[in-house]
Amino acid sequence: MTHSLPRPACADDDTEVLVLPNGVRILAVRPSHLASTNVSIYVRTGSRHESARLNGISHVVEHMAFKGTATRDCQQINLEAELLGAEVNAHTDKDHTAYHMRGLARDALTFVRMLGDIVRHGSFPEAELERERQVILQEFLEDEDDALSTAFKLFDEASFGRHALAQPVIGRRRNIERFSRDELTGYVARQYTGSNLIVAVSGPVELQALAREVEAVFGDMPAGTPNLVAPPTWVGGVKSRRQPGSSQTHLVTGFPLPDRLDPLAATGVMAAAVLGEGMSSPLLDRVRERLGLVYYAGCSTDQSDLAGQFVLEASTTAEHLEACQDEIVALLQAQAERVSETDLLRARNQIAVRAVRQREGAQHRLETAALDLFALGRVRSGAEWLAALEAVDADAVRDCTRRMLAAPAAVAITGKVPTGTRERTEERMERLRSTVTG
Repeated sequence: MTHSLPRPACADDDTEVLVLPNGVRILAVRPSHLASTNVSIYVRTGSRHESARLNGISHVVEHMAFKGTATRDCQQINLEAELLGAEVNAHTDKDHTAYHMRGLARDALTFVRMLGDIVRHGSFPEAELERERQVILQEFLEDEDDALSTAFKLFDEASFGRHALAQPVIGRRRNIERFSRDELTGYVARQYTGSNLIVAVSGPVELQALAREVEAVFGDMPAGTPNLVAPPTWVGGVKSRRQPGSSQTHLVTGFPLPDRLDPLAATGVMAAAVLGEGMSSPLLDRVRERLGLVYYAGCSTDQSDLAGQFVLEASTTAEHLEACQDEIVALLQAQAERVSETDLLRARNQIAVRAVRQREGAQHRLETAALDLFALGRVRSGAEWLAALEAVDADAVRDCTRRMLAAPAAVAITGKVPTGTRERTEERMERLRSTVTG
């Protein structure tokens, strides 16, 4: 038996949400033009749900999920998917783990069964675990060698300190080397429960047939309790790491923003786009086009249901680093004083076009809807998000900028880092903060 959530829970006309008695949610997005289907299982568990000792286990579980079940080995899983022409994939993030199959709409219910077997009945063979451990360790080493990836990991640590939200998805090397089969199966038993699982399907699937299939596959799953995490406190600070052999310097600078549940969430998105989205934005026009201080720069936000980050990144040379930082500080100060209507209009239209184009992609739309369900208990319509953006005016962007600059900046610098950079950056960021706090 299933029950439907009321229409406000899924405001778009082509979207339905059903709920099984054990809390498993069925998300169906059925635009009329699709002949293919995307089937995804979203589990509300990721690196932010891990203890320090278990950091990285969500990612290892995801890797191992396709290595065999109680009835199929790895080769059978791959062959059965490819006989249907299906693409199989998975990913792990801070707040969720997801398993995907994409193929013809006629095979949607088969994909539900196949993914259900993988998610619920993984056998985690010891021999496969040892082989996959080496693959993940190689991935870890490549990530450690990537100066930009390292900068973002340090940025999260500067932002959130020792909170689990600062933990890297890939985990810690000592954990990857240690994880046992018992730890993996125990983690799955605790985290993979009905109240933390969404079966999401796009395409022309018949809703009641889908509901029956999901109930057959997941109906006896333990309900469990929602995997919830307390929000972090913003910390701030400067972290740096020299990486031998790197010829470039990577800079990530950020400030706290409202989380995605906050009514002011759209204001933070607008503030980032006003400053640094597009070649005509103040950031790129100044530091790249006019001064040639960087070969890449951009501004964005990272907003979850726990916290938000205003993220400004730049890749430059060690010789240009301080000049680049000075220009960034000046641009932030200027936005805290005044926002032009031209920049506001540009940013609003850029965000709107991007949002519309993303909604045309079935996989992106499914993921956005699933994360809405986890965070809000409902799926926001495209019109709701665009209306929130439309309501943001120049004064709101200015005020948002002033509020975030009043907090300690979080800064990460990696690659070729000159001596004394951390200390000079701390002084520069404190001067910036004093311009809005007095």
